[in-house]
Amino acid sequence: MKLLITGLNHRTAPVEVRERLAFEAQALPDALDQLKQRPGLLEGMILSTCNRVEVAVTADEGTDAGLAVEGFLAESRSVARDWVAPHLYRYDGPDAIRHLFRVASSLDSMVVGEPQILGQMKAAYAVAKERGAISTATSGFLDQVLTKAFNVAKRVRTETEIGESAVSVSYAAVALAREIFGSLKGQRVLVVGAGKMAESAARHLRRAGVLEILVTNRTRERAVALADEVSGRVIDYERFHEALPEVDILLASSGATSYIVTCEEMRAAISKRRNRPMFLIDIAVPRNIEPSANELDNVFLYDIDDLGKVVDTNLRGRLEVAQQAELIIVEEVNRMMTRLKARESSSAIVSLQEQVEQWRVGEIERRRGKLGDLTPQQWEQLDAITRGIANKFLHEMITKVRGGKKGEDE
Repeated sequence: MKLLITGLNHRTAPVEVRERLAFEAQALPDALDQLKQRPGLLEGMILSTCNRVEVAVTADEGTDAGLAVEGFLAESRSVARDWVAPHLYRYDGPDAIRHLFRVASSLDSMVVGEPQILGQMKAAYAVAKERGAISTATSGFLDQVLTKAFNVAKRVRTETEIGESAVSVSYAAVALAREIFGSLKGQRVLVVGAGKMAESAARHLRRAGVLEILVTNRTRERAVALADEVSGRVIDYERFHEALPEVDILLASSGATSYIVTCEEMRAAISKRRNRPMFLIDIAVPRNIEPSANELDNVFLYDIDDLGKVVDTNLRGRLEVAQQAELIIVEEVNRMMTRLKARESSSAIVSLQEQVEQWRVGEIERRRGKLGDLTPQQWEQLDAITRGIANKFLHEMITKVRGGKKGEDE
């Protein structure tokens, strides 16, 4: 059995590629069913966030798992294989384990130290288990590796200050807004969406001193909860476009699969504002705002990749903490590999013992007629002698399997 990770992230693919590959939460169960049907694949998990899409699988040794997953991604997302292939990375064996540990610990995130990715991984793991794509039986290799990844992430957060040193995307959005407007006092904000990213950004904007925060969401209850938290005001989702000319900052973070704000709608809004500048923050994947809106005068549109570049400029303060975390990852990967090798050895030993016992009993049965009429005591002696010979043979072989390998070293 082998482990393989195939995917893309914010470093290997721009947002226009990531949004084409992204899986909506409600589509994951069916996608996992499709993944399981690929010949040779034993287990699987799909992790889809705004910054990455990854498929983790275990497969039979003779299976080209990378090719199988690549085909799955192309077919399930309705894209050409040669279009997506250049953006994909693959990790197998110890490298795959290391990658999962780094992702869970937020060392591979756009924002090193951000806490959301661990929750997203656990959610993806839960869906895969519910769908039967991850086995909890003895052979559930992927289950063991992911459970260990969650423990490693906890250790990294406990033993380092990685969470304290994170510079968030939402904070970067506020920093960019300050560059455009100078002070944010007196500015009006419209937040479309009420998820974790929207909530974090809204809090930063409130602390920055904005005059008013309007909140809208398809599910009104979530909009009300966010508005209460940031002392904002809820507006109906069906009518939020009417509020565009009134706001200076638009933060879009909804789960819509198509543009909810078009270039023409922004052209109309900026005209009604008499060309007063408007700052648009699109942190959704797929994107919520039509990219061509950025071509309009006095419209400043930034998507999640743009904000990532701002985050990167603040990386220096996190390097030392990240290096400490990387040492933990190396240690934990080595431990995991030692455990897996021990597991493989135990399986090989049991198999060897069963095979030798079958041979021993089979030989006795084949010669039973030639041995004549032996007494029960003689049969017991014969059984004991052959068992002793088998055990001596097994002792030598088991020593080699467990790492002694005397015969090879002499």
